[in-house]
Formats: sequence, structure tokens, C-alpha cells
Amino acid sequence: MGVRNWDVLVVGGGIIGLSLAIELRRNGASVLVVERGEVGREASYAAGGMLADGIETPPALRELAGASARMYPEFVRELSEGSVRVDLREQGTILFPSFEDMDACSKAGLTALTAASLAEIEPALGNSIGPVIGTSIRPAFFLNERSVDPRALTSAVLQTAKHRGVDISSGDPVTSVNLSDGHVVGVSTSKTSFLAGKVVNCAGAWSGQIGPCAFPTRPVKGQMLCLLSPQRELLKHVIRSPEIYLIPRSDGRILAGSTVEEAGFDKRTDVLTIQRLHREAMALAPALREAKILEDWAGLRPGTSDSLPILGATATPGYYVATGHFRDGILLAPVTARVMAQVIEGKTPDYNLAAFSPDRFP
Repeated sequence: MGVRNWDVLVVGGGIIGLSLAIELRRNGASVLVVERGEVGREASYAAGGMLADGIETPPALRELAGASARMYPEFVRELSEGSVRVDLREQGTILFPSFEDMDACSKAGLTALTAASLAEIEPALGNSIGPVIGTSIRPAFFLNERSVDPRALTSAVLQTAKHRGVDISSGDPVTSVNLSDGHVVGVSTSKTSFLAGKVVNCAGAWSGQIGPCAFPTRPVKGQMLCLLSPQRELLKHVIRSPEIYLIPRSDGRILAGSTVEEAGFDKRTDVLTIQRLHREAMALAPALREAKILEDWAGLRPGTSDSLPILGATATPGYYVATGHFRDGILLAPVTARVMAQVIEGKTPDYNLAAFSPDRFP
């Protein structure tokens, strides 16, 4: 019996790697996903799931982010063949912008909500309506955005990948990408090796640790808190303010987050930070004083120096990269899967990826 050889090896079993594997498999490729730990349990598992593609998105990323947000209903519909309910919510977002972002809200044509209309559509905000900046009341804006439960989404994507015939290896980190005559021939792990003519680095915060290319990704820590609401639909909308965001789930859970910390690969939570998130959640929605604390956690987002993802072919034939999505990995999963599959298959991608090229770094 000969040695197994795949068409494509995907290094990293988060939402980006799994979504890409499904897309490649749909187009006929044999695919192996190699994950260093437990599939879907790193940044994807720790994410909030806001599908925000508006004023806070870097300008260079807005076209790609907007396209991916529009793809989400179909993306989720494809996952409905399995048993996992993804919980894609359509109720939208109430944004209390920072002082610096208020001008951008006006230029974007967003209409400020009055105190009366805000109290009508989200009464749980109570007396926290309109946080104060100096002597002025900060306006609130309604954004037509979706949100999704990343843990359920990743479980559904993994289930779909397996159902479609994607192979999975977990608990064994890739240590190197192997070359022969300058071309990719597979990867080595701490225990074995796998053969393929194409390899895609989707290893998130760990992407830069895998040769032969030194991708400048770094872990950016984010701590979060999960509360169980005293009422199943206490909050209908995602609430975003400069101090905190609140993300309701359909089962009554409410996520409160998140920090942005340069802490290396430390995923420990800090008691004072979690307490601060709890206080700010209660200040925004006073009824959360009656909520039960379910859990807290920290995740490591893959950051880059310009806050843009790294997408495309590298200078090494057969070696590709899709990483550095920072806070937008859940949002960008559908479009990343599509354009990276097109690049790997030698096609012209639907969107210009020049701003995300791995060649932009010295």
C-alpha cells in the first residue's frame, strides 16, 4: 500500500482553516487539516461573533468584510445539513460610538436613535442610555449587522468538513513545511509527516512559528465573560460601546468583552479584568445585576502590524497563507475560504488581495 498523498494540507483547524478545507473539498481536492491542539478550540472558540463590517473596519478591509457579511446566510445554510444549530441572529447592533468615531457615523449616513426610540427597542438599557462624554450625551446608532455563536459555528463547520470527506489530524503541531527542489512536498509534525503538493498556513497566532516563511503574526489576548440572563430575551441587539460590548445569544446567554492585550501566549484570565467587564456590563444593562456568571476565558487573536490579514501565495511554490485576521476571523471566514480556494486553484480571486499580500512585509 502506497503512502497517502493529499492535494492540499491546511495547517490550523480554526474557522478559517476548516472553512477553506470545505471549499477546496467542494471543488474536488483531497484535503487534510492538521491542528496542533483540539480542532476549533483556540481563537475561534474564544471569539464574540459580531459580524461587524462598518466604520470600525480598516478601510482596506471594508470591501472584503462587506462581501463576507453578505455571504453569511448562505454560508450558514450550507452548514444546516448537520445537527448543530449555529444561532445566526439578525436583530442588529446598537452602537454607542467613541467621541472619535461620531464624525465617521455621521459621514456614513447613520441616523442617531433618540432616547425614546432607544428605550422602546432595547428597554433593558434603562438609565444607561446615552453614556456621557464631557457634558454631552453620546448618541446611539442602529446598525443592520448580524451576530453568530462562534462555538456552535465552528462545531457545525467541523461536522460539515468531516461529512464532506475532509481528513483531520489533531493534537500534533506542524514543525516545518517540507521542500524538494524549492517546491512544497508536505509538512512534518512532532510525531510524523504528511505529503502534499500544496500547503496553506492557517495557524492563526502560531503562523509565524512555521517555516520556511516568517509571517509577522503575534498573539493578541482578549478576555471575555459569559452571563446567563435572568430573562431569555433581556437584550435583543448586540450593544457596542467604547467600554464594552454585549452579545446576546438566543438561549439567554450574554457575552461581555473584550480586552486587547499584548501578553504573548498567556491565556490566563485576570480577576480584576473580569470584575471590570462585569461592572461595565451591569452599568450598560442594569438588569444584568441579576444575571448568573457562567464562565470567563481568554483567547489569542492573530494580529499583524497593520491590522490586516495575510492572504495569498508565498514566494515558495506550493505554499500559501491565510492568517492574521485579528478580531475578524469569524466574519471573514466565508470570503477567505472562497478567495483562497481560487488562489490555490490558480484562478483569479473575486476580490483584489494586493493589500493582504504576504509580500508586503520585508
